[in-house]
Amino acid sequence: MDNYVSFFGILIKLFVVHAIADFALQPHNWVKDKVEKKLQSKYLYIHVLMHGILTYILVAEWDNFTLPVIVMFVHLVIDVLKLYRPKSFKWFLIDQVIHIVSLIVIWMLIYHQTNGVVEFITNLFSANEFWLVVLGYAIILHPTSILIYQATKKWQKKIRKTEGKGLKNAGKWIGMIERILILTFILINQFAAVGFLLAAKSIFRFGDLTGKKDRKLTEYVLIGTLLSFSITILIGIIIQNSIK
Repeated sequence: MDNYVSFFGILIKLFVVHAIADFALQPHNWVKDKVEKKLQSKYLYIHVLMHGILTYILVAEWDNFTLPVIVMFVHLVIDVLKLYRPKSFKWFLIDQVIHIVSLIVIWMLIYHQTNGVVEFITNLFSANEFWLVVLGYAIILHPTSILIYQATKKWQKKIRKTEGKGLKNAGKWIGMIERILILTFILINQFAAVGFLLAAKSIFRFGDLTGKKDRKLTEYVLIGTLLSFSITILIGIIIQNSIK
């Protein structure tokens, strides 16, 4: 386990390399050229080479060429496969997850950290506290969205008559992100941040009260917001008291 801790810094550096080379050092025209020319794009290979060079420099194991070479090869394979997939947010996320997982696997195999990682995962997944937190996040997402929807359903027809058409499912996503933030703040004992979030949202809605928009809409949103905050805070407090 001691080796696992000492080598963990290398894994962090691999993540840093990925963040820098895959985003900061990859201009949009490189991405466009790769999409259009695919395997004939010179920027595909320059991009992969940058990953290898940065890995070699940041890890700073000057006699170890195996790590940067493997990082380059695996990154090249993933990027080539990506060129033949549809361009969408879903595939972007999948691509990034594959990159991160591949770096973890490379690190585990080269530095013989498989046992340490397996031990860490085993301990994590066997802890009741972990599953209690997972349950909390699971509850505040779709189940709470449905609960709030059902609780405010009787006012929705009135709101639709006066409210302009908004983005599809935007309110649902705003609510879920809002509850994730609230629960996270509570679990790390940052109650002041919860107050800041509520104040910030209140400021955004203040324009509805002072402007020409229908007051019913503001009241409807306020009810939904208070329900969302109340449910999440209650769940957060229950989890906190359960894992002490």
